[in-house]
Amino acid sequence: MGSEMARLLEAVDFAARKHKDQRRKDPEGTPYINHPIGVARILAHEAGVTDIVVLQAALLHDTVEDTDTTFSEIEECFGAEVRRVVEEVTDDKTLPKMERKRLQIEHAPVCSRRAKLVKLADKLYNLRDLNRCTPQGRPCRR
Repeated sequence: MGSEMARLLEAVDFAARKHKDQRRKDPEGTPYINHPIGVARILAHEAGVTDIVVLQAALLHDTVEDTDTTFSEIEECFGAEVRRVVEEVTDDKTLPKMERKRLQIEHAPVCSRRAKLVKLADKLYNLRDLNRCTPQGRPCRR
């Protein structure tokens, strides 16, 4: 258990360093790192996930998409299994938003169980955040 805890803390530290200057779009400008930590927390506390690969991938899921992190860096630091899950849940930000959403729907049925867990927890976190507040720059549609 000790080595798994250390591996999990390495992922937290890595994600915190990568997201250090980023903020969420909520009115409070919450530190971005709260999001991947929240996704991992949903998996651990609400879904009962104990798979260290899933929890690490949850913590790292936005690092490639939103920072200068590469998939090779993820693999070097956390192994091929974590890289594969992060790769499955990472959107190609060079594509238009609607195309990214279309591809998410197309890929959802064929992605791994681990990737599905991370993606669902990510969506749940974001839906709860939207319910809590409207992001800055987004009109309220209630």
